[in-house]
Amino acid sequence: MIVVDTNIIGYLFLSSEQSLLAEHALKRDSEWAAPILWRSELRNVLALYMHKDLIKLEHAQLVMDGALELLRGREYEVSSYEVLRLASESKCSAYDCEFIAAANDLKAPLITVDKGLLKEFPAVAVSLTTFCG
Repeated sequence: MIVVDTNIIGYLFLSSEQSLLAEHALKRDSEWAAPILWRSELRNVLALYMHKDLIKLEHAQLVMDGALELLRGREYEVSSYEVLRLASESKCSAYDCEFIAAANDLKAPLITVDKGLLKEFPAVAVSLTTFCG
């Protein structure tokens, strides 16, 4: 099992230069997990894509449905105290620390492209490129 942040989920479902790496990560470990926050973050990304006329509502809903299916049964509520503790000890946002908290709880690596998370939490955060080899 791996914890993935919203960027990785988005790369899997929305075409980008990182999409092939996200697909490779899924082949390497198909048990993806995330804190519940990922839903709101992905909805926000999809709204941005719609506002920029990159996708239509129907496509956005298909992406959301696919991501919900992928993460079904592996979405986690994290401790507010733990998120705030991690944020207080780093320069990362509470949003980002939710993913670190989930990874810590599950004793799994967090796969991310977030430079701040990679710098602040090198024992937990693994770059997508490194994970894919």
